[in-house]
Amino acid sequence: MTTAGSSIISALGAGSGVDFIKLASDISAASFAAQRDAVTARKTSLEAQISAAGQLRGAVTGLAAALGDRIRNGDLAPKGEIANPAVARVTVPPGLSPRGNFQLEVTRLASSQTLVGRAYASRDALVGEGTLSLRFGTVADSSFTADTARPAIDIAVTATDTLASLATKINQASGGAVQAYVANGAAGAQLVMKGREGAANGFVIEAAGAGGTDAPGDLGYLGWTPATNTTQLQGTARDAAFLLDSVAMTSPTNRVTGLPGGFTLNLTGTNTGAPTALSFASNTDAIASVMDDFVAALNDIAGQLNTLAAPVGGELGNDPGARELRRDLAGLAGRVVMPGAADGEPRTLGDLGLAINRDGSFRIDSARLTRSLETSPDAVAAMFTTGVSGVFATMDRFARENSLVTDPGTLGGSLRRFETQAAASDERLSKIAEQQEALRERLTREFTASERRVAASQSTLSFLRQQVDIWSARDR
Repeated sequence: MTTAGSSIISALGAGSGVDFIKLASDISAASFAAQRDAVTARKTSLEAQISAAGQLRGAVTGLAAALGDRIRNGDLAPKGEIANPAVARVTVPPGLSPRGNFQLEVTRLASSQTLVGRAYASRDALVGEGTLSLRFGTVADSSFTADTARPAIDIAVTATDTLASLATKINQASGGAVQAYVANGAAGAQLVMKGREGAANGFVIEAAGAGGTDAPGDLGYLGWTPATNTTQLQGTARDAAFLLDSVAMTSPTNRVTGLPGGFTLNLTGTNTGAPTALSFASNTDAIASVMDDFVAALNDIAGQLNTLAAPVGGELGNDPGARELRRDLAGLAGRVVMPGAADGEPRTLGDLGLAINRDGSFRIDSARLTRSLETSPDAVAAMFTTGVSGVFATMDRFARENSLVTDPGTLGGSLRRFETQAAASDERLSKIAEQQEALRERLTREFTASERRVAASQSTLSFLRQQVDIWSARDR
């Protein structure tokens, strides 16, 4: 770059003819080139180390997270089997591992109350102005016991409301507690109303119409209680009733929870007097599959470690965090997964078939895994839960131990150290840039001053030469 002064001097043909501005810039850059190149090279190396350490740490934490997801989605939970599948379906929530054999007898399915109202000429028939109130409770034969803790739902009906628009208002006001629609049957258009499953979800309809008559067009025509018109009641709200190992139980819905071990039943039919067997078996195929995937993931981590921490050319060739990860992987098969396991039951990852080769890679010892699955299937299944013990808890701790940023001997500690050093390199480069700029500005000032002095001297010399020439011409 050039200054205005140096440009003018050059334009006039004066000065030394040297571009002192560029010279100042070149000298300042050269003065700090060695420092800048060294710091830049160090930063590049640190960035490669940060990437390598982050890659390994991400692979380890990713394995733990994937294992947790695999367990939580329920694929590895014991599978419930019912001898009579028409009676119920059994499911096991993720993370639970129910055990045992049961006898199930379903005597009644949960049902909802269904009302079919009296007929109208069409779905567009006016129903009459007034207030329609839904009150909830228990309907038994011709009696109704109100649930005083449950408020009534009051629906304002206008003079322009039809049977169809009233059904819409009921759906909106009840929030799903009652489903209403209009059915066009042989008798005409009829309002159908269905409540939720369970005895406590029965309901009555209190209709206060403006006309006070019991005829179509007056809202009172839609009122219903079990004592006034039982023919409209097409289904009664009831609880499900069943026996589990001869113990009588009820449920307000056909989805039954809170059972031993946490399993859930979805009741679909009755088998009164003919109990069916319900049992749980370990999902051995799924466990064998997840162990295969687990070993493949460990080998992927081991392969990355061998490359990134190679003694020659590896970004983490002499890194303590990488060395610690290698030691931890080497001892992984011996890690205790179930510290409270009974004698003879599997307790380590090695008991699940995890084995390590001489080169540091992993393999499945199929014979050992099969032996554990055959002799202790329940104990193996218990190792694949989300509790404080188990394969997931072990690998989660393994990942956390190698990710601790407060421990300089872990990948996390190495990553923090590299990041700190990289930040220091950035600061050093910034400082070098400031020092280089300061030197450039100082040299520019000094060179510019020198340029002006040279220009002044040349101007004086030129003047003297002119005078000499004039004097010489006079003497001739």
